[in-house]
Parts: sequence; C-alpha cells; structure tokens
Amino acid sequence: MTIRLPAGDGGFRAYEPRKEPLAATPGTPFTSRTVFSAAHVVADPFADSTPDSPAAVDWDATLAFRRHLWSHGLGVAEAMDTAQRGMGLDWAGAAELIRRSAAEAKSVGGLIACGVGTDQLTGPASLAEVRAAYEEQLALVEESGAQAILMASRALAAAAKGPEDYLEIYGHLLRQSAEPVVLHWLGPMFDPALEGYWGSSDLDAATDTFLEVIAAHPDKVDGIKVSLLEAQREIDIRRRLPQGVRCYTGDDFNYPELIAGDEQGFSHALLGIFDPLGPLAAEAVRVLDTGDAKGFRELLDPTVELSRHLFQAPTRFYKTGVVFLAWLAGHQSHFTMVGGLQSARSLPHFARAYELADGLGLFPDPKLAEERMKNLLSLYGVNQ
Repeated sequence: MTIRLPAGDGGFRAYEPRKEPLAATPGTPFTSRTVFSAAHVVADPFADSTPDSPAAVDWDATLAFRRHLWSHGLGVAEAMDTAQRGMGLDWAGAAELIRRSAAEAKSVGGLIACGVGTDQLTGPASLAEVRAAYEEQLALVEESGAQAILMASRALAAAAKGPEDYLEIYGHLLRQSAEPVVLHWLGPMFDPALEGYWGSSDLDAATDTFLEVIAAHPDKVDGIKVSLLEAQREIDIRRRLPQGVRCYTGDDFNYPELIAGDEQGFSHALLGIFDPLGPLAAEAVRVLDTGDAKGFRELLDPTVELSRHLFQAPTRFYKTGVVFLAWLAGHQSHFTMVGGLQSARSLPHFARAYELADGLGLFPDPKLAEERMKNLLSLYGVNQ
C-alpha cells in the first residue's frame, strides 16, 4: 500500500512505507565518545494557553522521553534550544524542567547537563544584570546536581561593547563555577540575536576570543559545543584546544565525519538531531567503540539527509520537525508544541521528513507512523 505525499510543487507522489523498523536495542553508555542528545519538551495539548502565555508542559511525557534516551546510553542535554528555550519555553518553565530532569537522571543513573543562560531578562540589560542572571541559573543547575552548559546569551550579545566584555563575564562565571562546564557557541543561523557573539562578526576574531576564554581557565572548561555548521572551522578550533578540553560537535550537517575524527583527533557530540536519531545514533557509536569507523559511518552517514532537511533555513525552526517525528514515533500522543510552534513548517516539509525518517527505520511502529501521517494529511484536505 502507498501513501500520497505532497511534493511541494502542487502535485503529489506515491510513497510505500517501510514495514519493519530498524533493530536497535537499549544498551550501556559508550566508551569512545561522550554523546548527549539535546531533548525536546512535550506540550500539554489540553492546557488553555496562548503563544504569549507561560509554557504548558506535559511533564510525564517529557520525562518519559528522557528515559528513552538514557535507556540507549545517551546523555541528555537539558533545557537547551531544542527544548525551545527562548522560543516558547521561558525561564520559569526551564527551571522546572531542569529540576525535574536532574532528579529523574539521578533516579535512573542517567548522564545529564543543563543549559545556563540569561533568559529571565526580558528587556535591555546591563552587563551587571547579565552576570547576575547567569549566576542565578548556574546556581540552580549546580544545586540540581547536573553539569552546567554556559549557553550563548542574547542579552550579553546586546550589551557587550567588544571582546573584553565577553572575557570579563565568562571569566567571572568560570572562576565561580563549582565544576568544569561546557561552553556553548551557538551561531546566528540558530538564533539571529546572537550575531557578532564573542565581540565580532568576523568568525576568525570571534574564535580567538572564544579560545582566549578557555586558555585562561582550562581547568574549569570540560569542553565546548560548537554550533556553526562549518565542519572545517570546528576542526580548526578542536585542534587549538588545551589538553583535556573536549570538543562536542553541535554541527547537525556534518556530525558523522566530526565524531569519527581524523589522525589528529575527534569530536564528542551534543546534538539536537540525536533526539529523533537516538537509538540509531547509539547503535552507530557502539560500533565506533569497537574501533570500526567505517561501520560507524555506514550507519550514520545515511541520516545526514534527514538532519539537513530538518535543520534547513530558517534553522531555528528545526524543533518543529523534531517534535513531529517524536509524535510519529509514538513518544507522545499529539503534535502540539509550546508556543504553537507546530505551525512553523509546511506540509511538504513534514511529508519529506516522514519519508526520510521512515526510510531509515526510525519509527518503532511503522504502521502507527503511517496512520498519524495520514491523519495530518487529512487535516490539510489530502484524501488517500
């Protein structure tokens, strides 16, 4: 049996869904790489909310998805942009998410790191206010028992006059952090408000400032997450890191080659695409643990087309595709997002995402995914 999918040009194409899912079983953490999946949040579809109201979260479904990731050996990167920080999830919601997820991680022995930002600031802020906001969030994450990820700050990007302000703010935070943190450089393709981060729109100059922060406090930096979607730049940065500081790739376009690495090193991973790819990504990394880089690439390379599709410009709306696939996969009972973000992508975009994900065997129940895809198509007036 086939399903009619919109082709994007006004026409339709026939697609024959896969009958069997990929065989992927839960397993233990990895030995050759540290791998985090940035995880999405599940909205409460029955809450009477509007796009400007506080996020209504289905906590049971949200935590169940994290247990799914942990069961496959993946770490969870919590309250990051994949969880709609700054795009539907406010600081109050993020704080509750951090508390609940950190407690859940402790109960199951799961690896967790949580985003520290300044999103409680809703208007123009001084550097002192930016620092205080970071400190408040850092304290909460440390009190929860999770590792901290110092996220890029819209407020700092707006308030900073140059590289020296970044050096001062980050230096202060690293000096007071209790444990080594992950520094996160999120490019403007993910958030336009972060243009010119580290004090310059010249990426070479920005890279120098970024590395200067790390060089001044190598004992307080566990690693860096680079999300610039430029593989060679990440490799260049990786090779300039102090001994013992890890590079976690955040490149959702080029992750297989960056994780596999080269003769001079490799990247660990902290990726939004590992939310829908969780079991398959875990299977690939276990192959890499055996030293089989070729087998790793054979499993993971075919996923890049799906990732590039979900993260196509405007890249910040990739969360819509991630949640859509979680619904099709049966991890949640609905396709509703906080802030109404389920409307951010087109029907042809969803159709192609379904086709690519199904082809990879990502749906544990292909028949359920097919039925849900048909239900969505019928809402748009597409008859099968």
